[in-house]
Amino acid sequence: MVKSIVIILLLKLIAGLTLISAMQLKIPPMDQVEPREFLEMRKLQSLNLEFTQQFENITLKDLEIPSERIPSLQDLQCLADVGLWMNGISSASMWSIKMIDAWGSKPAGILSLNIIDLGNYEQCININQLIATNHAIKGKYCMTEIPFAKMLGIESSVIRSVSLKIGVCFPSSCSSSNMDTLLNRAIQSLLNVTHSGELINPDTCQTADREPFPGLTIFTIVLLSVFGALALLATLYDYFICQDQSQLPVLIKIFSIRASSRALFRTTNPKSNPNVIDCLHGMRCMSLLWVVFGHEYMFGLVQPNINKWSIYHWIQQPFQNLIVHGVFSVDTFFFLSGLLVIMIALRSMGKTKGKLNVPLMYLHRYLRLAPLVGVAILVYMQLLPLLVSGPLSNNGVDDYEKCERTWFWSLLFVQNYATTEICLGHTWYLGVDMQLYLLSPIFLFALYKWGKKAAIGIVVLMILLLVWMFTLMMVKEYSVYPRNGFGPADSNRWLYFSTHLHATPWLVGAVFGYFLHVNRGKSFKLTPLMVWAGWLLSLAIIFACEFSLVGYDKFGGPMLTMLGDALYYTLTRLGWPLALCWVVFACMQGYGGMANSFLSCPLWQPLSKLSYSVYIWHILIQEMNVRRIQTNTYFSDYEMMLKFWSDFGFTVLVSYATYVTIEAPLGGLESLLLSRSKPSPVAKTVPEIIKVEKNPISIVNVDLEAAPIPMKITTGIEIETAADEASASAAAETNDPQMNPN
Repeated sequence: MVKSIVIILLLKLIAGLTLISAMQLKIPPMDQVEPREFLEMRKLQSLNLEFTQQFENITLKDLEIPSERIPSLQDLQCLADVGLWMNGISSASMWSIKMIDAWGSKPAGILSLNIIDLGNYEQCININQLIATNHAIKGKYCMTEIPFAKMLGIESSVIRSVSLKIGVCFPSSCSSSNMDTLLNRAIQSLLNVTHSGELINPDTCQTADREPFPGLTIFTIVLLSVFGALALLATLYDYFICQDQSQLPVLIKIFSIRASSRALFRTTNPKSNPNVIDCLHGMRCMSLLWVVFGHEYMFGLVQPNINKWSIYHWIQQPFQNLIVHGVFSVDTFFFLSGLLVIMIALRSMGKTKGKLNVPLMYLHRYLRLAPLVGVAILVYMQLLPLLVSGPLSNNGVDDYEKCERTWFWSLLFVQNYATTEICLGHTWYLGVDMQLYLLSPIFLFALYKWGKKAAIGIVVLMILLLVWMFTLMMVKEYSVYPRNGFGPADSNRWLYFSTHLHATPWLVGAVFGYFLHVNRGKSFKLTPLMVWAGWLLSLAIIFACEFSLVGYDKFGGPMLTMLGDALYYTLTRLGWPLALCWVVFACMQGYGGMANSFLSCPLWQPLSKLSYSVYIWHILIQEMNVRRIQTNTYFSDYEMMLKFWSDFGFTVLVSYATYVTIEAPLGGLESLLLSRSKPSPVAKTVPEIIKVEKNPISIVNVDLEAAPIPMKITTGIEIETAADEASASAAAETNDPQMNPN
């Protein structure tokens, strides 16, 4: 009853915050724009009309080629094609009208910071007018950036800092410099101002022509096709040829989609195994949803929104703290990772008298993670450009061309330290988690040998790391607070990406895992008052982490001092995982109530097995859907929720496809190879496993099925010795997503 009341109050508070955020409050007015200046801006509405009138009789002089340079063949071809274009407009030729009709104009709502009119991308690039037997005029779409406020001398600090972006369409024979010259002349005539700067960014220009696939792209397509073909053939053999599953060859079991899907969707009832912490499934999946939802806002804020000024209002609402402070989802995964590595490995070491196969532990971990990261690097770098088409297809949130320079750092899992150009930005978490995993044997041997003394030493290490972070923030003025501008450029890299400063949640989980290990099987009898106190304190810490800075969100309100900033970040780095300790403890001891029922629901289990793939691929889906936008969008919390569920749905589908064709088969092969390197007890145990397991390919985590991603994939012929159980179990802990707003 106590827990039910607490959970109901929690849900009501969240609903209230959502309602407050959804209210359409009055947005503060922008800096004043004079009526005369606004009327001047309106002239840009007829930019395409002015262009056609300006160059109705275009000549070579209009290209303003320097006298010291002889016109190139490209210049002359552009001149001829523009002349034919203008003549076509005069004679009402449809292709010519389509080309000028594809232009954007002054966006409606500049005063609301709607500064983008994308025009009609498809109409432009689909123009292909045959002029002669060996020549056709094709459409070329580009984005022009017009610094209209500077041109007109507008003093508004907000509007002056932005440029008007308008989609334009030219014959493909014209270069960006040709277009710059013609557009500058049209704008000068329209606004009666002098401007000679660059208006066209060549990177935004696109045509319908596509270059031949480079070798690496072909390799990526072939690689994915091979995985898909193997899975398809194995599935057909499994389904149509072999009716007796116990007689199915091992390799067929490994690659069969049917077998992998059975394991994926198999669920177990809560409390069916006393060694399983069922609530961890729900904690992991809820944190994963939080990660994806937070990244949805990251992409939503950079879309061509018609109401960008309303973001000024949104950032001051309580609800935005759930997005801005979604970084605590990362701390949840670190906490779970440390907890499970220590608890499972210590249990195994107890059976082997302190022995731990560290090399095999490292090998298992690397083989479990690196293949999917390698495939993801290829897909993001080579296939993403082929999957999108639109005016923003070359202008995504991240630039994956840097993967050509830094891909190897990601496969070595040192990307968070080795480079500032992380190939896949969201995989910084894998680097931090892998490095903590490499250090875990030190903590394991210390805890096994010295017990509580080692645990106290880990606590002291946590305190030293927190002091280090606090000192670094104060001395170098690093900040995580938006209104403080996030401090120097490298603040995020050191405070968020660095392993030593992000290790505290992992260490808290490690100490808590040791506590659970030494108290395994013990039941703690708590009074209702103690349960009330535990839940209220835990929820108080959680809400303090999320909403303690609400009073500093208002622009024009009090500013958070550097001392307050450092204290907040340091204390929440410790407070969040401490609050989670109570949640896990209460659920394990029977004091979780509704929270435990929700988090331990078997429906979380399939998603928890997919969560590593979801982590890898959710950015791909979000990036694709932003780059394919061809019209303006509207920003609101409701729109973000609609986008979240659609993006998350497609992410789960892609994750399932890659899981059953790549992740599960590679995990099965790894388990098969490692099992064959083990001694003869395998042969004795195989029949027993096949007898118990109807589907000999299953996803298990030794004794703890609720371990975070990635799950360990095993086959029916695999038996773990006590020494190897520790290494494989420890390798089965988390590699989940993160929240990187940058």
